[in-house]
Amino acid sequence: MAKKKGVNYAKWGYIFIAPFFITFAVFSLYPLAMTFYYSFFERFMIGLNQHGPYFIGLDNYAAVLSGRDGSFFSSYIWEYFLNTLIMWLMGFIPQIGFSLLLAAWFTDLRLNLKFQGFFKTVIYLPNIIMAAAFAMLMFMIFDSTGPVNDALMTVGVVDEPVRFFSSTLGSRSIIGFMNFVMWFGNTTILLMAAMMGVDPAMFEAAEMDGATPGQIFRKITLPLINPILVYVMITSMIGGLQMFDLPQILTNGLGGPNRTTMTLIMHLNQHLFSRNFGMAGAFSVLLFTGMSLISLLVFKTVANNAASGGSAKS
Repeated sequence: MAKKKGVNYAKWGYIFIAPFFITFAVFSLYPLAMTFYYSFFERFMIGLNQHGPYFIGLDNYAAVLSGRDGSFFSSYIWEYFLNTLIMWLMGFIPQIGFSLLLAAWFTDLRLNLKFQGFFKTVIYLPNIIMAAAFAMLMFMIFDSTGPVNDALMTVGVVDEPVRFFSSTLGSRSIIGFMNFVMWFGNTTILLMAAMMGVDPAMFEAAEMDGATPGQIFRKITLPLINPILVYVMITSMIGGLQMFDLPQILTNGLGGPNRTTMTLIMHLNQHLFSRNFGMAGAFSVLLFTGMSLISLLVFKTVANNAASGGSAKS
């Protein structure tokens, strides 16, 4: 008897996921490979005329990493990396703390907070606002003639307008505050999803053993949502190192005052604006490599800490 031909479900699975991989290959993988390839070439535009591409090896990388006095450690890249890191931390530290607090409140059955749907929508709204519009709004609010200065002068805190954008601390603080406001809602939703996945029986057992809410949060909640915390930290760090739109708009691309808000991507944009494609490619490859190494380091460190903590508890 002839065997009945069965349905090859694996084939249909590959067909359904093929569009994603084709799109990824065309719009992400291929540009990434070409960026790496052209980073070894000298290629830029002079008017409408293209110079190159001419193979120059690692000269583009040496030019990116060479400093003002020709040394590696005096390169502008380290100054801009520090600027980016500081502004990211100024937004991320309050963001993760505030999001953990809100997520714990919203998922605590004992509190039974009212109008949770309304509050969840409100805290997520800044995440869907265009960064350009939000940056212009903050610029108007903190301007020397804006409402913040009007309020400070009205209550007698200051006698003359504070020029927030003329000081390093003021400019960095406003950018950090904007990053916090734009992203804490998204982080809260992720942490809420992680906390809602924890078995409530574990909380009940801890309460019966006399554990306080703080102890339950530190000893049960945080260890169990550790994978989501790692995800939030790595994705936030990658997004922070790619910070561009907010400082670009607030400082008109100058990174003022005195380039203290100039980020890595703003510096990369200057190479693209000058049509120095080979240099921009080398900078992009270095940035990609640095992000990958930092993300791997963070992941390994957190994973090792979780493993050591779990073995100690057991």
